[in-house]
Amino acid sequence: MKKNTILYIGRNVEILNTVVRLINANKDWLAMGAATDAEAKLIFEANAVEVVLLGAGISSECEVALRAFFTKVNTKAVVVQHYGGGSGLLMSEINLALAEYNKKRECFS
Repeated sequence: MKKNTILYIGRNVEILNTVVRLINANKDWLAMGAATDAEAKLIFEANAVEVVLLGAGISSECEVALRAFFTKVNTKAVVVQHYGGGSGLLMSEINLALAEYNKKRECFS
């Protein structure tokens, strides 16, 4: 079974590594992390990313530019602002984003 691909972008490397580890604990998900916008764009272009989580520390200007880039490259990808919280909230955010992604995929099929 294909895993759902999730990209987490965050400026704090320790938090980034923790979030990626938490996501990868789910056998159905494959998480990748990026600390810079350039790294995030490279990962996004090289992988079939379905969900992008924008973590803390990303400026509003960078968020706007990243959202525009991701939407241009893959209109089905879902971009979500992740403010932190417990792992239950993280998993809920991802599940909601995947549901939205699947709806978009059905519309574009």
